[in-house]
Amino acid sequence: MPRILLRIAYDGTEYSGFQRQIETPRTIAGTVARAVTAATGEKDIEVSGASRTDAGVHALSNYAWFDTTSRIPPEKFSYVLNSKLPEDIRVIESRKVADDFTTRHLHFVKTYEYHIHNAEFPDPLQRRYAWFMHTDLDIASMSDAAQHIVGEKDFRSFCNSKSQVLTTVRTLLSAEVICTAEKMPRDITIRVRGTGFLYNMVRIIVGTLVEVGSGRLMPDDIDTIIGKKDRSVAGPTAPPQGLVLADMKIVVDTPETPGL
Repeated sequence: MPRILLRIAYDGTEYSGFQRQIETPRTIAGTVARAVTAATGEKDIEVSGASRTDAGVHALSNYAWFDTTSRIPPEKFSYVLNSKLPEDIRVIESRKVADDFTTRHLHFVKTYEYHIHNAEFPDPLQRRYAWFMHTDLDIASMSDAAQHIVGEKDFRSFCNSKSQVLTTVRTLLSAEVICTAEKMPRDITIRVRGTGFLYNMVRIIVGTLVEVGSGRLMPDDIDTIIGKKDRSVAGPTAPPQGLVLADMKIVVDTPETPGL
């Protein structure tokens, strides 16, 4: 059965995450599946995703795929589905891939951005897309601390304790703290790029960097936190609305990964 790959963007505010859930119909995958059914007439559509973003988290570039016998040209699915989807989900690109395509044997470079509005009072226009912080954050210390998480490390301390994974070792290629001004009010972006991330990892990293920026931790404390491999010693999990999956690139294209 032909398999269609979608590149999608979405505002995750009103959704319970990407992955389809029996107890709630309001998920990204579930909404896309219903749009496919509306477009093709096919039932029991299963939409799989390359990155299962959490509830309230946004994406500018995520990948999803489904199987179909529809005669709709693969490159036209983006147009057809966008006419069926709500305005907070958009298909940027659609194409046919090999029938046995999965992401299991693919390598991705993912870029996440977390947005903080650092000001005395909240900006109502940013409430869905940034974490409001009224504390005057030390950007230089946060930038210093961010360098301590770059590289291949065991990020057990930055993983949700309920996560069940074979290994908590991941590789971060870069981490930076970008600020629009020296003093408040200002917008801060924490940008991390890596080949894989754990459950809540970016949000825990952000919460920990904010602890550094607030003076409750020192930049060198990050090494100690990583070494202890204990979630309780890291900072809080930052709220979801500030997190965006900003970019995702497939970096492997071999005969073992046909269709790309």
